[in-house]
Amino acid sequence: MKSTFFFGFLLLFSNTIIGQELNLDVQITVPALKTADPKTLEILEGEIREFYNNTQWTDDDYDSDERIEGSLQINIKDDPSANSFVADFYWNVGRPVYNSNYSTPILNHVDKDVRFSYEQLTPLRDNRDNYTDNLSAVLTFYAYVILGYDGDTFAPLGGEDHFRSANQILNLVPPSASPNWTRQAGDRTRFWLMENMLDPRIKRYRQAIYNYHRKGLDMMHDDTSTGKAIILSSIKEIEEVSQAVRNSMVVQMWSNTKRLEVLEIFKNSVKSEQRRVFDLMASVDPGQVDLLKELR
Repeated sequence: MKSTFFFGFLLLFSNTIIGQELNLDVQITVPALKTADPKTLEILEGEIREFYNNTQWTDDDYDSDERIEGSLQINIKDDPSANSFVADFYWNVGRPVYNSNYSTPILNHVDKDVRFSYEQLTPLRDNRDNYTDNLSAVLTFYAYVILGYDGDTFAPLGGEDHFRSANQILNLVPPSASPNWTRQAGDRTRFWLMENMLDPRIKRYRQAIYNYHRKGLDMMHDDTSTGKAIILSSIKEIEEVSQAVRNSMVVQMWSNTKRLEVLEIFKNSVKSEQRRVFDLMASVDPGQVDLLKELR
């Protein structure tokens, strides 16, 4: 009996000391509110930070130096009532590049006009198995999106299980909860994020993400020219996917995340290589080519 109790105590204690997967900084920017108490959002900021960083999202053990680093910036746009809000959620997540002091961005994304309700000291709940409220569902959904993006950079399709978990959360959300979960609300909703990531046609894109990071960036400390060649080949693969799957949300997200990094990698390359990179990036994201004019 004593040994059973002791084992249970150790198990409980171990859950509090095992490093969780995420280490996100959370900040809520608050304008002049109409009805809500600013203290409510101050409390919520801490609750979200606690929710992300002290929840164990997978069965894997992460050391403290393996946790996924990033930030969530929540910009409050409106407070229709004392406990209801409209906000833009900005996610910025990176992962270290092997044998360097550089962190490469893997997800820079904004989810706009998120509508949610929150009352002081109401706990946020993990929505993996059932839907409780829109805010908890959004936060849980993006926990698995982040894990999926990170996983894909370390192994071919390494984020598959996490993307499927995110998709399960999406499928649990009732249609009345928020339009951002549905296909009808536009082509940049959470629905389309999952539709893209689990589309068999996108597997080439996800393989290219692995090659870009693990075989390209992570290997540049040993052989810069080979690493750059692999990154260029990966960009070509992504461009081909963008042609095959027109207006792909995830390819656009990749361009938004990686555009400036690509510029930095190739800005000192030979002119022919710069031009090749410019043409590929212009094909992927023609609306932002001016940001890459150094490569033209």
